Amino acid sequence: MGKITGFKEFGRELPAKTEVVERVKNYGEFVGLYPETELNRQAARCMDCGIPFCHSGCPLGNVIPEFNDAVYDGKWEEAYQILASTNNFPEFTGRICPAPCESACVLGINKSPVAIEEIEKHIIEIAFSKGYVKPYKPVLKSGKIVAVIGSGPAGLAAAAQLNKAGHTVKVFERDDLPGGLLRYGIPDFKLDKAVLDRRIRLMEEEGVEFICNTEVGKNQNMQEFINAHDAVIMAAGSTIPRNLNIPGRELKGIHFAMDFLKQQNKRVGRISFNEEQIVATAKDVVVIGGGDTGSDCVGTSNRHRANSVKQFELMVQPPAERNQNMPWPTFPMILKTTSSHEEGCERFWGINTKEFRGDEHGNLSSILVTDVSWELDPLGRPVNFTETQGSEREIPCQLVLLAMGFIHPQHEGMVEKSGVARDERGNVKAKEGDYQTSIPKVFAAGDIRRGQSLVVWAISEGREAARKVDEYLMGGSVLETKDRLVNMQMGR
Repeated sequence: MGKITGFKEFGRELPAKTEVVERVKNYGEFVGLYPETELNRQAARCMDCGIPFCHSGCPLGNVIPEFNDAVYDGKWEEAYQILASTNNFPEFTGRICPAPCESACVLGINKSPVAIEEIEKHIIEIAFSKGYVKPYKPVLKSGKIVAVIGSGPAGLAAAAQLNKAGHTVKVFERDDLPGGLLRYGIPDFKLDKAVLDRRIRLMEEEGVEFICNTEVGKNQNMQEFINAHDAVIMAAGSTIPRNLNIPGRELKGIHFAMDFLKQQNKRVGRISFNEEQIVATAKDVVVIGGGDTGSDCVGTSNRHRANSVKQFELMVQPPAERNQNMPWPTFPMILKTTSSHEEGCERFWGINTKEFRGDEHGNLSSILVTDVSWELDPLGRPVNFTETQGSEREIPCQLVLLAMGFIHPQHEGMVEKSGVARDERGNVKAKEGDYQTSIPKVFAAGDIRRGQSLVVWAISEGREAARKVDEYLMGGSVLETKDRLVNMQMGR
């Protein structure tokens, strides 16, 4: 590595954030950039560790020590080329990835890990500023037409790779603009939509066609659609939210998290919508669900000027550090305090919502809750809970946001009409590493196949599925694979 003793000399530092009192006044990104000297120091912390476990920690197989070395030496174009060889969209993962690579960082065994995610974001932003990011227009075209259904991270990655292979790619999106989860699920304060639009424009210059306001399978014959293309990739995500069917669910003021977040993203983007307005202003808000989507609801509610914000999680509070049940280099389930939590939120663990209560006009006014205790298995995992006697109480609230995850993709329309097989969880069935469904020319990638997961996993799936489609169409593929690139960079 560039500075062999860097990990001894420099500690982990993150870029400065705009102060809470200021950043909650708007929906802009609030994480700054490193000064050049600090970026150099953070890259210098990457060790000559022999076996870089960060490779395996990253679902994309990013060759991290190599791009850290290039950053340390100021070789920006080289750093970009290394990063772009495995990741189509580092400007997304550099902002919204939980960084499993950092959990697997060898330095993280007894020190703070290398700030890989931030370095990744800096590489791509510097690459854009220096003009290194250019549209890739294949010289030779295959004559094959591939339809990609869904323009979220999996669909975008598949489209970019298939276009690189020389195929004509059409991306179908049911919303008014492309981006899927990236546009309407991630708040602007985490991912400014100008960053997304910049990438969409680049892909259009490369030749990818985006067809919006088109829900494939809704008002068309799916067999005719499949026959009209040489291959089809289903990448429509996992979009059916988990509900909470308890007494009072019909009251006004109870909404799914994604409905709330999508509306706000449309407001920021000055895009009209016809649905009932969902706002947290001057309300006592309860977010049910302790994950990232729930955290995004917290941050958005704070910007709405909610009267109070509480976040509920049924499970036990996770530990602050790794324990014996989550050894390095596994991804640890530890307590995570997000920037949204920093802005103001009362958090509850081991709490169960039993009933929604309302006023005489049918509006939500409070919820009935109880504390719970969990029975743990030999590995320390919670398996069954019981209510704590005497803990039942009523909590005032006028807005509840259900952020309890997603159960499976939408079946109505494309999935049902195409006749593709589904697995026991209701996802589109396609074998691991193959991505081919029960219909030979139809493939599936991302959350529609694996279930609710991370953006970085969706990008990985889109890339891998694109290679399998290329092999199906051409008998072989020139597209890179995660394992091959890692082995090349490690000299194997």
